[in-house]
Amino acid sequence: MTSEPAPRDKFMVIFRGGAVGEHDLSPAQLQAHLEKWHRWSDALARQGRNNTGTALDDQGVTVRGRERVVTDGPYAESKDLVTGSMIFEADSLEDALEVARGCPTYEFGGSVEVRPIPGD
Repeated sequence: MTSEPAPRDKFMVIFRGGAVGEHDLSPAQLQAHLEKWHRWSDALARQGRNNTGTALDDQGVTVRGRERVVTDGPYAESKDLVTGSMIFEADSLEDALEVARGCPTYEFGGSVEVRPIPGD
């Protein structure tokens, strides 16, 4: 009889700042950075963490306040601008934190917020 592995919790990581578009990168430098992201994401998939995520464009709008005023763009300080997110599985918050430490976003001054996703 084979036992199923213990279910993992889900976590969302929210990437802030670290956008490569703010830097004057050569095509080769950009490609090398994107390959780091692919290697990191592929490693999570190989570990069975069922990761899904996406980068975000810097275009958009923001709706604020009771009056729901719409302003152009998701304007904030560039270091605080959400540039993407990912959901993956981890054994604990500490395990998710270790995953986040390997993220390539730090190379360009980004940060990663790690948040547990409540279970069903």
